Amino acid sequence: MTGPLHQRIRADIEARIRSGEWAPGHRAPTEAELMEAYGCSRMTVNKAMIALVEAGLIVRRKRAGSFVARPKVHAPVLNIPDIQSEIVARGESYAFRLLSRVVRSPDRDSPEEVALAAGGKLLALDGVHDAGGRPFALERRLVSLKAVPEMADADFETHPPGAWLLEHVAWTEAESRISAVNAEPDEARLLALDEGTACLVVDRRTWREGQHVTRVRQVFPGEAYDLVARFGPGT
Repeated sequence: MTGPLHQRIRADIEARIRSGEWAPGHRAPTEAELMEAYGCSRMTVNKAMIALVEAGLIVRRKRAGSFVARPKVHAPVLNIPDIQSEIVARGESYAFRLLSRVVRSPDRDSPEEVALAAGGKLLALDGVHDAGGRPFALERRLVSLKAVPEMADADFETHPPGAWLLEHVAWTEAESRISAVNAEPDEARLLALDEGTACLVVDRRTWREGQHVTRVRQVFPGEAYDLVARFGPGT
């Protein structure tokens, strides 16, 4: 890459983040390490890091260093939530019950599954998030093993699938669709609800540099979950 050195430093770091080499939470080299690696001044390195912070790719923490940020969802007023963290933050116990885990080929009658698989296999995961000993959300997820092959052997005992992906995959684009439904019999049974109870449904897809990573459908009891966005002019 030609041009000012600070732009090359930024581009090098951004490429590592976008490719997934540096996952969310990864600690970036210190300014001193970057100065040595590129043979440049602190001012040059600082320009590159400021640009990465402004782009939302890096976060700086006092006395801790610089880390790869969790990327923002395609619509800036929404984030991809970490259900485990949300439940723990409000003081409740959390558990994830994995109901099924299957590696399979995509359904050839489903264009969405074929596109997600991209010529590879799919990891199909069904599970229930519990909060305070009660069902909080039903999750049905498909993951492209071509995009994330290491997930085939991941342990979901301590990190549910969504949290695992947030920690290991630097996604660059996401699409969410929110709807209201009445619980079907199977959903009602797994969520300990009466059949027909009002539920909130979030259907989400994520990509990394144009490569489809996962598709998930989460069903929440209507009285237990909401989505809030605060915004105004210029935000």
